[in-house]
Amino acid sequence: MLPIDAAAHSSRWRRRHPCEKAALGFGLTVLAVCLPPWPGAVLVAAAALVVLLGPAGVAARQLWRAWRVPLGFCVTGAVPLLFQVGGAGGFVSLAPDGPLHAGQLLLRTSAASLGVLLFAFTTPVSDVLPRLARAGVPAPVVDVALVMYRIAFLLLDAVRRVRQAQAARLGLTSRAAAWRSLAGLGATAFVRAFDRAARLQTGLAGRGYDGTLRVLVPRTAVSGRFLAATGALLAGLVALTFVLKRFLS
Repeated sequence: MLPIDAAAHSSRWRRRHPCEKAALGFGLTVLAVCLPPWPGAVLVAAAALVVLLGPAGVAARQLWRAWRVPLGFCVTGAVPLLFQVGGAGGFVSLAPDGPLHAGQLLLRTSAASLGVLLFAFTTPVSDVLPRLARAGVPAPVVDVALVMYRIAFLLLDAVRRVRQAQAARLGLTSRAAAWRSLAGLGATAFVRAFDRAARLQTGLAGRGYDGTLRVLVPRTAVSGRFLAATGALLAGLVALTFVLKRFLS
């Protein structure tokens, strides 16, 4: 199991309804995109960090390990805005407003990624997928997503075991050996994926599969207090953003 999935299953908000956490996490994401980068995105990022490290109970090390990957994409997407092609400065030169636009994009994307991580760290995928069918998503689509989610962990575990076996047999001692081991790892994972799929199909057929996977979903009620607090937080961030923007300008 991936660390973010393990954290979601052991989260303090594990028993809360996914709609509550979606309203908070995706609400912060929408505000990060729609509000002015300064000070809006900064306030949204600060609020997301406070909720993640405080009420949600996410460890700071776990959050950093998960956030540094999207943060790397944010930085990679912001760097090209520093340059322009053509013009008086030559074929490639620094853009006049490049640092400003790059900083704004970095603030927006990093704050938006924190909102998504808030939902991911508190809501397991296994709690979301079965409820999508009730929301109108076609049942076959939900079933395929649920099966792929479950089989992915089995394949990751198989890849880890094969990698450990290759390392124990000195399959990573040189660059050539590492490439051969990588090719063997890919071939083994490909074969095992088809084997797992065949076993899964046989198991479902033996259990009378009729086109729908029936999964027990814990019954949880939507908390009106939580939604009211979420609305108050989002509204407060919007009001504070425009007040500070007017004061700072």
